[in-house]
Amino acid sequence: MIYHITTRAAWQQQADQAEYEAESLHSEGFIHLSTTGQVAGVLERYYQGVPDLLLLHIDPNKLTHDLRYEAATNNEHFPHLYGALNKDAVVEVEAIRQ
Repeated sequence: MIYHITTRAAWQQQADQAEYEAESLHSEGFIHLSTTGQVAGVLERYYQGVPDLLLLHIDPNKLTHDLRYEAATNNEHFPHLYGALNKDAVVEVEAIRQ
């Protein structure tokens, strides 16, 4: 399982779409994802004080676009999705309690 953190508003904005496009897909060319062990660190580094977050649980075997594990600035390898996230790969949408 891999994960994507988003706001409830961003997820609901695309509720009627078959695919989800995070802002980073347009600005960086991919959607930022995390492994199980990376989620807490990503929340701490980038989402402090951000309300109403969701954690998308994604089955990587169901993705229809290219998934690559790439080194970040700290040389930790993160999964990046090069294309929109097909929603049938999302197996659970969990509210994040901070």
